[in-house]
Amino acid sequence: MNTKDLRVFIAAAETGSFSEAAERIHLSQPAVSKRIANLETLLDARLFDRISRQVFLTEAGRIFLPRARSILQDLETTRQALHSLRGETSGKLSIAISHHLGLHRLPPILKIYAETYPDVDLDVAFSDSEKAYDGVLHGSVEVAVNTLALIPVARIQEILLWTDQMRFVCTPEHSLAKIKRPALKDLSEYRCLIPDTTTFTGRLLLEAFNREGLTLKPLMSTNFLQTLGKMTEIGLGWSMLPETLIDADKLHQIPIELSLQRRLGIIHHAERTLSSAAMAFIEVCRKETITKAP
Repeated sequence: MNTKDLRVFIAAAETGSFSEAAERIHLSQPAVSKRIANLETLLDARLFDRISRQVFLTEAGRIFLPRARSILQDLETTRQALHSLRGETSGKLSIAISHHLGLHRLPPILKIYAETYPDVDLDVAFSDSEKAYDGVLHGSVEVAVNTLALIPVARIQEILLWTDQMRFVCTPEHSLAKIKRPALKDLSEYRCLIPDTTTFTGRLLLEAFNREGLTLKPLMSTNFLQTLGKMTEIGLGWSMLPETLIDADKLHQIPIELSLQRRLGIIHHAERTLSSAAMAFIEVCRKETITKAP
């Protein structure tokens, strides 16, 4: 059984499209179709129903999907174990990184890692934190650096690296900036620009309002905190941002007496044997985090 065929099958199952799978795996669409056909012949089972431009897993496909993932993960674990026996820090390291960390915290760490371990082939993908958890659980990425879940996730090992203090902000001209002792109830009366409430950061905000029996009035929501900051700066509403993203010349910090923090760090599968490349990456992250700590 060809591992490339398995990767193509998984990509098609996850995207629901042969064309999107082709783009992800860097193959032509005919090549994807041929590899799927090879698997179906080998297994003597139809794995997909082709309807219009979409493909859907058949019952056989749904049964085979977790097994395909398991086969690839077992092979990768074996490869990593053999590299470790030879004392090598090389091979491929697949990392998922959240957009915020990829822009503001990871670049110098990745630079040091790449210079220290030039034989490691880094495969870096930007991903929402929630999707990164799925990638680690399913074995498509070995480690991820992202916002940590609000509650522990089964089979996920977390390594806390940073804590972001979240602050409520608005323009100096906003009505909220004139209130001496504002409370969440005051915020609930105005339109806001918030992190998507399907994200860990958005849920942090939503749960704080839910505990007070209050509702939000979102004008917009997005996964990109930089966008929220810019939209808040032009006066579209109030928002919640990490301290590190607040431009004090353009935004007023609303002095709400509430401490909201989000945890940032590394995650990996608790039951997966990490490669020497992954262990070295974690060590570099820890060392650089301690070195740069205030």
